[in-house]
Amino acid sequence: MDKKKPSTLRRLLSYLKPQAFFVVLSFVLSAASVGLTLAIPVLIGRAVDFIIGPENVDFAAITAIVIKMAAVIAATAVCQWCGNLINNSISMGTARRLRTEVVEHLHRLPISYLDRHPHGDILSRAVTDIEQISDGLLLGSTQLFSGVLTILVTLVLMLLADPLITLIVVALTPVSFLVARYVAKNSRKMFEEQAKARGKLTAYTEERISNIKLVGVFGSQDEVCAGHDRINEELRGFSLRATFYSSLVNPSTRLIHAAIYAAVAAFGGFAVMGARMSVGMLVTFLGYTNQYSKPFNEITGVITEFQNAMAGAERVFELLDEKPESDEGKIGEMEEKCRSIGFDHVNFSYDPEKPLIRDFNVCIPAGKKAAIVGPTGCGKTTMINLIMRFYDADSGKICLDDVPVDDLKRTELRNQFAMVLQDTWLKTDTIRNNIAYGRPDASFEEIEKAAKEAAADDFIRKLPDGYDTVITDDGSISAGERQLICIARVMLDPPQMLILDEATSSIDSLTEQRITNDFDKIMQGRTSLIVAHRLSTIKSADVIIAMKDGQIIEKGTHRELLEKGGFYADLFNSQYNVG
Repeated sequence: MDKKKPSTLRRLLSYLKPQAFFVVLSFVLSAASVGLTLAIPVLIGRAVDFIIGPENVDFAAITAIVIKMAAVIAATAVCQWCGNLINNSISMGTARRLRTEVVEHLHRLPISYLDRHPHGDILSRAVTDIEQISDGLLLGSTQLFSGVLTILVTLVLMLLADPLITLIVVALTPVSFLVARYVAKNSRKMFEEQAKARGKLTAYTEERISNIKLVGVFGSQDEVCAGHDRINEELRGFSLRATFYSSLVNPSTRLIHAAIYAAVAAFGGFAVMGARMSVGMLVTFLGYTNQYSKPFNEITGVITEFQNAMAGAERVFELLDEKPESDEGKIGEMEEKCRSIGFDHVNFSYDPEKPLIRDFNVCIPAGKKAAIVGPTGCGKTTMINLIMRFYDADSGKICLDDVPVDDLKRTELRNQFAMVLQDTWLKTDTIRNNIAYGRPDASFEEIEKAAKEAAADDFIRKLPDGYDTVITDDGSISAGERQLICIARVMLDPPQMLILDEATSSIDSLTEQRITNDFDKIMQGRTSLIVAHRLSTIKSADVIIAMKDGQIIEKGTHRELLEKGGFYADLFNSQYNVG
């Protein structure tokens, strides 16, 4: 039986453990600040008694009190300033730790999770929600403890001063708690819905902006704006309701505390008339009443931010609770050599109700170049996902030589291959560093040689800073040029096994032919798997596997399949209008 998960609050507080010393120091400074603040009403009360006493005004005593008040105020300011610095450090440190943990966890999650969830929503959890947690922690740490401590200490001091009037204050206090409870109950759900809507809006915006050219091509600006307005309106609705409930507290508690203050003033006046307390003591008591009431208003603000922070924390912990991709395996390291790739009765589907790969059997001999062709959706890229264990087969075995890939650690399995995909990924950095991404210690001569083999050297040298040009997502280089850089990255240090998935899809035919020739040289003696729609690039493959509906329907060399006049021949002839 699984252990019960700790509450969100308890789990969030566990992130404060590494900063336990500073948390304790913050509490000490907060307690000192509260004590110093509560000393001021006492000094004011004494000053009042010296002013309206039966004898002449005692200016010497009043001057001494003023000096003490100035010292107390200065000491309070220092404690609060130091406390704020520490609380900011605690809050930001916790947020930094959470962000680091989220990013590290994201790199351990299976590809299937990232495929199922909008990237914008994941981004919202990693940035916006953690920011909400940081704000909630900061406000809570600065106000919650000092507020509660102020209430308790003030209550004790008022009891010592006049128990009867204190009972009046205490009798009216539960009303404030009832209001706060009502707000907490209703605003929590609204803040959760607000966080979800914010994540949905971020995902929608990120998706549309990243495809803004496509939106323009199809003239879908109005439709996209309407979709954005719809989600934005949903967010506005939840935000307004959350704000409405949280905003009820402050005016409600202020009204209650104004009534308490008036009651204390009235009963205190009668106490002064009955000589039960001095005017100075009444002033002190009224100061305590104000100090007692003030934290309730602050705590209501804390509740609002805290509810927001808890909503964000739940979304962040929901992400962190996703099961990471296992890297377990009997074999942690394999010798570097060319290997065969075998599929033995493999079955797989992304959706159990929609079978894709069914009883798939094929062997790609070591050192041979195999190509997979077929219509869109037939399972070509899925085969690569299964080899690399981005997804695991539902049944059957996939082997490198005679070693099932399930027996290998995922990191070791993926170290056996180099991949060039249709979707390029380049980091914001120089072209030199992007090519050397897999080998940071590569010399410039090696980087230049790889770029020449990838037909990228010419366009790189025409850029303002050549190999030191910084690549960004602003369209400074074309999709084809980005793909050439990715190919150069593989050319720099090709392993014994290569996977090319539409690696030249964005490149012109002339450059493609040149790169194909260079790839053919590199592939000599290496096991290579090519997925391509342009059939001209795979004529030299040792074996061509033609797929349809997740199954192999033909297999052979380019010449053999053309002579057979079947599915591959039809595909080839239709692509080049032959016959």
